Amino acid sequence: MNLFDITLQIKGFPIREATRHLEEIQKLSTFDFDQYLERQKKEITKFHLANNPFYSSLTKNASVSDWNSLPVLTKNDLQQPLVIRLSEGYSKRSVYINKTSGSGGHPFVFAKDKFSHALTWAMIKNRFSWHDIDLNTSLQARFYGIPLDAIGYQKERLKDRLSRRYRFPIFDLSDQKLEQFFQKFKKTPFDYINGYTSSIVLFAKYLQKKEVILKEVCPSLKVCMVTSEMLFETDKKLLEMQFGVPVVNEYGASELDLIAYTNIENQFIVNSETLFVEILDDKNMPVPQGESGKIVVSSLYNKAHPFIRYDIGDTGVLCESSTLQKPILKNLIGRTNDVALLPSGKSVPGLTFYYVTKSIIEDDGNVKEFVVVQTEKDTFEIKYTSERTLTSNEEAEIKKALEIYLEPGLNLNLERVNSLDRSRRGKLKQFTSVLS
Repeated sequence: MNLFDITLQIKGFPIREATRHLEEIQKLSTFDFDQYLERQKKEITKFHLANNPFYSSLTKNASVSDWNSLPVLTKNDLQQPLVIRLSEGYSKRSVYINKTSGSGGHPFVFAKDKFSHALTWAMIKNRFSWHDIDLNTSLQARFYGIPLDAIGYQKERLKDRLSRRYRFPIFDLSDQKLEQFFQKFKKTPFDYINGYTSSIVLFAKYLQKKEVILKEVCPSLKVCMVTSEMLFETDKKLLEMQFGVPVVNEYGASELDLIAYTNIENQFIVNSETLFVEILDDKNMPVPQGESGKIVVSSLYNKAHPFIRYDIGDTGVLCESSTLQKPILKNLIGRTNDVALLPSGKSVPGLTFYYVTKSIIEDDGNVKEFVVVQTEKDTFEIKYTSERTLTSNEEAEIKKALEIYLEPGLNLNLERVNSLDRSRRGKLKQFTSVLS
């Protein structure tokens, strides 16, 4: 084992056992896999019904033999003390504990048993290997936030050193700071980029302005992996052009696992080995493949805490050719709570504003980033950072697009700012409604 694996093993996470178990799952035939999945779904459900009073209290009218009778858990359901939600036989001292980012508005503390957490890392290692990246040896350029308190800061820096990664803190993304990032790439043999989509896109725009292809100054670079925020096709093309390497989309949740990951054929492959992912309608019933619905995920191995039919808060579409063994995420649409409610009673996903604004205000590279805030049912604010203030004609074009994509009679206020507020983790939320 190398340093990364040894560190996990010392902490009590059985990475060797988890890696072997994952390999055994991946060797199964189609028939054997279907049987494995049904068996694992029943086993984890039976375990929590017998050993988790919190979960059993929610499933009084459910049957293990009827999967669709099991309740769909929401983040609201889980916002109570962790000790209430832990399974019998587990304590805070014997499990892995962390908390969600709260980007969907419902943060909570969660737990994983140590084998389940080791499986998460085994899955990440496996998926990274698809693109010739080894967590033990490959050097990562990490575009993430970092705690600003002294202890938290030093702790993250130590984790970075142990994990073969150099962190580019993303709270300051001025041109001066991006130039420092660029100079670091010129001197360091990074193997891959990993981090928040919006920050990496901003770095690519800076390189575009400099007329620089990153791989030409950092020839060791193999791939760029983006996570935690939506990856739009235009941004993906920009990243591929300016970095000169393939761009991989990573979709996961800290409380669950790696949910989907781009393979070398550019398919967004859903994790079917350690998770069971469903696309459900408003009545919690499966929708036909190819149709959109809410993404509901079941953790097949976490015995410390029940994540069975857990509504993660996102919406998506499975490809029509998906199978149980190889599900493919055709579209990841966004968060279910990112919805604008209009005066007419119409509701539209916050993603709509991407189409309202992006093609207009980013065509000439003037606007770097923007966010949209709904302040009233008929009023929206767009805050943006740019080289220059938008002209009256550009503002008029945006207002015109707002009527086309949403409805007439809406008020729009545009404000140029020096920088946009990011979460404490460095994420940029592109649409927010203060009405909810």
